[in-house]
Amino acid sequence: TSAALALLGCSTAAVVVWKWLGKKMIQKKMEEARRTRDEGMKKIAKAVRQFREQVPSVQTDAILSLPLLELAGRLQEGSLSPRTVLYTYLEKVSALEVTQQTNCVRHFIPECEEQLQEIQRHKEKGLLYGIPVSIKDHIGHKGQLATCGLVQCLGTLMEEDSVLVKVLKRQGAIPFAMTNVPQSLFSYECSNPIFGQTLNPLNPQRSPGGSSGGEGALIAGGGSILGIGSDVGGSIRLPSSFCGLCGLKPTAERLRWVLGLPSQPCSWPSLAEGDKYYWCGCLLLFPPVPCALGPMARDVDSLALCMKALLCQEMFQLDPTVPPIPFDEQVYSSSAPLRVGYYDTDGYFPLPPCMRRAVKETRRALQAAGHQLVLFSPPRVPYVMTELFLKTFFADGGRTWLDVFTGDIVDPGLKSQVNSCKMPRLVKKLLALLLKPLQFLLLIKLKDVATFSTCRSVKEMWNHHHQIQAYRSQFITQWKELQLDVVLCPVLGPAFAMGYPRKLINAISSTMLYNVLNFPAGIVPVSTVTEADEEELKLYKGCCDDPWDRTLKQAVSGALGMPVAVQCVALPWQEELCLRFMKEVETLSRDK
Repeated sequence: TSAALALLGCSTAAVVVWKWLGKKMIQKKMEEARRTRDEGMKKIAKAVRQFREQVPSVQTDAILSLPLLELAGRLQEGSLSPRTVLYTYLEKVSALEVTQQTNCVRHFIPECEEQLQEIQRHKEKGLLYGIPVSIKDHIGHKGQLATCGLVQCLGTLMEEDSVLVKVLKRQGAIPFAMTNVPQSLFSYECSNPIFGQTLNPLNPQRSPGGSSGGEGALIAGGGSILGIGSDVGGSIRLPSSFCGLCGLKPTAERLRWVLGLPSQPCSWPSLAEGDKYYWCGCLLLFPPVPCALGPMARDVDSLALCMKALLCQEMFQLDPTVPPIPFDEQVYSSSAPLRVGYYDTDGYFPLPPCMRRAVKETRRALQAAGHQLVLFSPPRVPYVMTELFLKTFFADGGRTWLDVFTGDIVDPGLKSQVNSCKMPRLVKKLLALLLKPLQFLLLIKLKDVATFSTCRSVKEMWNHHHQIQAYRSQFITQWKELQLDVVLCPVLGPAFAMGYPRKLINAISSTMLYNVLNFPAGIVPVSTVTEADEEELKLYKGCCDDPWDRTLKQAVSGALGMPVAVQCVALPWQEELCLRFMKEVETLSRDK
C-alpha cells in the first residue's frame, strides 16, 4: 500500500512538473514573439528617422489626408513617389501614434522595402502602384508568420506569398503591416494571449470588432489607407461598423483564396501554399458557409479600386478556381434607379435604436433620390442562426475547434465557448432537453448555442448541407418575387464596450445571414450616435427584455458620437452592384 501511494504521489508530481514546464515553454514562445515584434518596430522607426533626415520637407498630414483614388492618381502621375508615401504611413504607425493607442499591428513587413524597389522596375504601373496595404494576420506573406493568435503557430514562417499578396504586389501595392486578430479568429473581439488586446482608436474603452479588428483599428486610426480582411460571420463588416469604415464581404468564390486544408491544425503554417488556412471552426474552409476575403477602407471608391485591381488576369492565372470575371466598371458607375428591399430588424436579435434609425433615414434619403423602396422580411432567421450557421462550425460538438488550443493558453474572450465545448455529450444532451421548452421564449438566444448544435451522423451532415441550399433557394425566390436589385438592412453596432462581444456571440445574426447565403454585403457608415439615441436606448427592451437583451443594452450604452452604419446587400456575383449601392448610400449620407 505504501509503495502504491508513493508511486501515485510521484506520478502526480510528475504531471504537475510536466504541466509547469509546458506553461513555461508557452510563456517563452510568447515572450519571444513579442520581442521579435518590438525589435521589428524599432528597426522600422530607425528607417523612418533616416528617411526624414534625407527628405525633411515631406508634408505628412497632406499625404495622410488624401483619399485613396487621389493618392493613387498622384502616384501614377509621379507628383508623389512610392517611397515618400510608404515612409509617411510607416512613420504614422511606428511613431506609436496608432500602435501604442490601439495595439493593432502584429508585425511590420520588412520586405516592404524590397517591394518598393521591385515596383520601380516594372514596365507598367499597376492600379495600386505605390499604395501601402495592411493585411490580416493569417493572410500569408513570404517570410512572415500566420499565427491566428495561437502559440502552436509561432516559429514557422510562410514559404511563399499567398495568391492574394502576389496579385497585390503585381498591381504595385506595398504590403507593409500585418494586423492583430482574436485567438483562433472565432470571435468578434480582438484579443489573443500572444499579442494582447486591440482597442478602438475612436474610443479605447470600446472594441474594434473582429476578427479583422486589427485592420479596422489601423485604418480608422489613420495608419493604413487600404486593408485586406476576411469574413465568415461578419469579420470584415463588424470591425467596419465598430470603427466607422467601409468594408466589403464579396461572394466567397469571387476572391477565393483557400486551395487546400491542413492535415493537422497545429502544422498548417508549415505547408506549401502557406497563405490559405483561416481557422474558425471545424468546417470553415468548406461549403456550405465559406470564408470570404475582402477590402476595408475609408470610402467606397477605395473598395471598388481594390476589387478592380484584384479581379485581374494575374488572379485568374494564379488561382484557376476563381471565375475569370473582371470588375464591371459600367455597373459600378451606373446611375439608374434601383429597386431596394429594406428591413430594420431580422426577427432574431433586435438591434439598438440608433442602428434602426440609420436604416430608416437611409431609406427616406434613397426614396427622395428617386429609388424605389420595398419592405422585405428575411425568412426564418432564428432557424438560420441556430440550425444552419452554428451547426456548420460545431457539427462535431466543437471537438475539432478545441484541438487548436492543445498546448495553448485560452484567451479570456473564448473561455466560455471553450468550456461549453468541453462539456460531456451526455451533459449537453441533458441541458438541451431541459432548455428546449424555453427556446421559443428566448428566440433560442442561448449564450452558448453551439453547445447544442451538432450533426450526429454523416447522413445528418448531408441533410444539413441540403437544408442550407434549400434556404438559399427560398431566400432568392422571395428576392426575385419582389424584383429587388439590392437590400438595405441593419448591422450590429455601435461599437461594444470592451469585453461584451464574448457575452453576445449570438448577436451577429445581421451579418451571419449573408455568410450562410454567400451574398456580397458591404458596410457604409451613415451617422453617429446622438443624445436622442442614448435616451431612446434607455427604453430598449429588445425582444423579451431577457438577459441577452439587457446585456446588449449595456454593451452599447454610452457610445455617444460613435459611428452608426448600414449594410448593403446584392445577389451572388454582383459585387459591382453592391458597391454601386454602397456608393449611393455614402453620397446621400454625406449630403444630408
